[in-house]
Amino acid sequence: MSSWTRWHGPAMARLWGFCWLAVGFWRAGLACPTSCKCSASRIWCSDPSPGIVAFPRLEPSSADPENITEIFIANQKRLEIINEDDVAAYVGLKNLTIVDSGLKFVAHKAFLKNSNLQHINFTRNKLTSLSRKHFRHLDLSELILVGNPFTCSCDIMWLKTLQETKSSPDTQNLYCLNESSKNIPLASLQIPNCGLPSASLAAPNLTVEEGKSITLSCTVAGDPVPNLYWDVGNLVSKHMNETSNTQGSLRITNISSDDSGKQISCVAENLVGEDQDSVNLTVHFAPTITFLESPTSDHHWCIPFTVKGNPKPALQWFYNGAILNESKYICTKIHVTNHTEYHGCLQLDNPTHMNNGDYTLIAKNEYGKDEKQISAHFMGWPGIDNGANPNYPDVIYEDYGTAANDIGDTTNRSNEIPSTDVADKTGREHLSVYAVVVIASVVGFCLVVMLFLLKLARHSKFGMKGFVLFHKIPLDG
Repeated sequence: MSSWTRWHGPAMARLWGFCWLAVGFWRAGLACPTSCKCSASRIWCSDPSPGIVAFPRLEPSSADPENITEIFIANQKRLEIINEDDVAAYVGLKNLTIVDSGLKFVAHKAFLKNSNLQHINFTRNKLTSLSRKHFRHLDLSELILVGNPFTCSCDIMWLKTLQETKSSPDTQNLYCLNESSKNIPLASLQIPNCGLPSASLAAPNLTVEEGKSITLSCTVAGDPVPNLYWDVGNLVSKHMNETSNTQGSLRITNISSDDSGKQISCVAENLVGEDQDSVNLTVHFAPTITFLESPTSDHHWCIPFTVKGNPKPALQWFYNGAILNESKYICTKIHVTNHTEYHGCLQLDNPTHMNNGDYTLIAKNEYGKDEKQISAHFMGWPGIDNGANPNYPDVIYEDYGTAANDIGDTTNRSNEIPSTDVADKTGREHLSVYAVVVIASVVGFCLVVMLFLLKLARHSKFGMKGFVLFHKIPLDG
């Protein structure tokens, strides 16, 4: 009985825990390739015996391969090839090192899905050639290729160009073997008919009205003859291209205003490298008020808006149908400009019930205009709980106007229409009323005091004596 208890108590729990741990290590051992060690983020294979003959891949039962950020391989003489799908699963890979091994060939699309790669070290392998197409989509900080028996040819001239344009002072001493098996420094290698290409974009005026169409033409040149392709980025407008040998054209139709400011490039690429010629597209279109909302209060009251338009539209505000005159108390502020889009607000300092009403924004340029209206309520009317006053007196609005304002000018200083500020006028009127009331109160108080003193004097002996002093005293004789 005691034996049964012993094996079903804490001792049994510890035994089961040890077994599960052993199973976990066994599963991890099966997941990691022979001659390699693995962790959640790293694979390293440095044991030459028995070594690996293919690029290491994790088993499906292992940790997710996308968590691997570093792969280190050394002393693997039988590893000769990296195929297209060998590295594809390691999408989070940042550092790849294969040194002192037998690597001879890397597939052109081997790193197509490894956009996070930053450091590649292929030191002392058996590479005789390596194309720039392997790496052109990567933003590499380091590519080390020292100690490879490259063959002197146009295929590796891109490495020379890379070395010449690299800003780092740590230039690699790369060599290649010529037809006589003699080591030639890559820096002094000269290959006939092997140079960088060129691209020339013949573009008409790229300022175009929305909805129109345009055609761009490009010519490329170089030896070896380069390929031509167009880089249009995230162009929204419909487009199609035609290429014939070293000539190409790009047709953009029904141009969208969203493409204003986009860059379009014609690219020439060959074995040695690439060149491109670019233009910026400018699209003119009528203004659109994409956002207008009721006022919000922060440091100031603000009626927020967003306007799109090119050329830059002029803005004009109306208040209850009358032109709104801007001043230092009521003015347009543009906070953010994004090429053809303007984010701002109509700013009001300490508005009162006299500023309640309908505000209309009109945006206008040479291609058209747009307008939107909102109702604003800042403060209730005196004596009315809900602040509602459907019959606004006309006298409040008769000089509440301004001429059109360009977006860049937040305050209108036009001499044609005088600036009128309702809040300022109201403040001066209130000050005058307060002054009259105070003066009247002081005068009234003084009169009350004098009357009180006179009444007191009539009933007091001190008061009688005081009055005797003011009577005429008759003189004898």
